[in-house]
Amino acid sequence: MVFQNYALYPHMNVYENMALGLKLRKVPKKEIDEKIKNVSQLLHIEDLLERKPGALSGGQQQRVALGRAIVRNPKVFLMDEPLSNLDAKLRAQMRIELIRLHRELKSTFVYVTHDQTEAMTMGTRIVVMRDGIIQQVASPKDLYKFPANMFVAGFIGSPQMNFVRAEASGDEGKAILNFCNEKIELSDELSCRINERGYAGRELIMGIRPEHIGLTENMGKLQIKGTASALELMGADVLIHADVGDETFVVKVSSEINVNPGEAISLFFQETNLYLFDSVTEETIF
Repeated sequence: MVFQNYALYPHMNVYENMALGLKLRKVPKKEIDEKIKNVSQLLHIEDLLERKPGALSGGQQQRVALGRAIVRNPKVFLMDEPLSNLDAKLRAQMRIELIRLHRELKSTFVYVTHDQTEAMTMGTRIVVMRDGIIQQVASPKDLYKFPANMFVAGFIGSPQMNFVRAEASGDEGKAILNFCNEKIELSDELSCRINERGYAGRELIMGIRPEHIGLTENMGKLQIKGTASALELMGADVLIHADVGDETFVVKVSSEINVNPGEAISLFFQETNLYLFDSVTEETIF
């Protein structure tokens, strides 16, 4: 078990903290020395073995907590938000370390986190939970591309998916998606699926990710009109908050694109990047 708050014994040095579990199991001292030597080198803490936890940084303490678990050579590691007490830069470094350790140790890591970045970058299989109930179990890629419901769709991805209320109306077999005083005509395939499942004329929730919207036609043939209300510069990217009717869409584009607040803009996207959800159950329709 690796705890969120490290749970190291303050009166023991690093070596003693790592060795305690082995001593309680009557492991010979020579074997303990060998295990701690190997693990401390693996975690780059071989120079810290004589120090007390109070003399270590947060990142170093977390490495010691990891080392204490690793020396026991367990089949399964249980990690309870082990990086949440670290600053952003150190968290990023420790994520890489944990990915490397997972690969080298070839053990199962059960890792609890509220940070989707940790889950998406480190996990091979993710269980998304809400109020103690499992929403979806899938690989990071499948969670992103095929969310089971609105909660998963909104939780995975940063910035989160745009959600707006919409209605699908039928017109001689062709479905028109109405939202924010805008209308877009859907393909024959999607129109057929909407009609077959009885969603024509019903309120839906439409979702689209900020990175799947652009300001030029190369992002897709579907187009709606809006007004840039605010900008958030993120370095290489800029987040544009675009008012469309009574709703606001967040658009993620290159910061090389020049847009000013109050400017009228066109938002382009393609049908294959749209998600439709049941407005009552919030389950994914397609």
